[in-house]
This record gives sequence, structure tokens and C-alpha cells, in this order.
Amino acid sequence: MAGGHGEGFEPADGDGPPTDPQARAAELRTAYEGLLQIRRLLGDGTDAPAPWELRAVPRAVALVLEAAGFPPSALDSGGRRSRTGYRVAGGTDGSGTGGPARAPVTVTWPGPAGSGAAEEERERLTACAAELERHGWECLLYRGPRGRRFLEVEPPR
Repeated sequence: MAGGHGEGFEPADGDGPPTDPQARAAELRTAYEGLLQIRRLLGDGTDAPAPWELRAVPRAVALVLEAAGFPPSALDSGGRRSRTGYRVAGGTDGSGTGGPARAPVTVTWPGPAGSGAAEEERERLTACAAELERHGWECLLYRGPRGRRFLEVEPPR
């Protein structure tokens, strides 16, 4: 995931090179278990985002999706879409201070030309929304330009 948060695991946001799920499995499991443990320690359970998640919504959303087994999209070395999967974007507060995100986070389901991503996006994004809602996020499915669907993800109100 672009933007860097220092050393440590970075969940796939769908805009990087292809990832090897087997090579990332142990780190992903540790990061996800850490997310749940922080939620337990700071809240009433694991069904609501922790304060750090509210300051890093795209990262938290990508972690939940990757841990649930959804494939991230990917780009080849030329910057072209090379794999179908989720893409997480947006969500910065714009201030650079690490405050809560004000811009909405979007999840799309892009793929290479001719991959059929557009035909499967409704089903796949609906499944992504169900997983994110299980983790306390609010999701709305929209139809955007050219009829492509996307999720808008926000912290609970």
C-alpha cells in the first residue's frame, strides 16, 4: 500500500505489484490478529473499529479484505491492471496530521481489460461489504460513471 506507515506489514490496496498469498500468510495473520486484539483492549469487543483504524481507514479496510481472503487487484511493471480484485482508495484527512479520515474510502473491483471484472463486481463488492460490516464499517454500494459499481466505506456513526 502506498504512503508507507514505517516498518511492518502493509496490507495490499490493489494498486501494487501482484502479491503471493502464501508468502504473506503468516504476516497477514499476525497483522489481523493484532487488529482484533487492539479492538478487544480498547473497546467492547471486536465489532467496531479501534482509534488507529479511524486514522488509517484505507489501511484498516485493506487489512480486513485481505485477511478475509479477497484477492487484491494488481498492477504490472508498466502500471497496467494485471489482476482482478479489490482496490482500496481515498480516505485521507488531507492535513498530514494523522487525524481521522474525512474523505470517503472507496472499494472497487477492477481487472485487466477483458477480464470480466465488471460482470462480477456487484457480487464481489456485496461480499466485501458484508465482511466490512461484520467488522463494524458502514458500506454503501453505488453505481458510478459508466455504470461501474463501487463501495463507499465509512466508520460507524
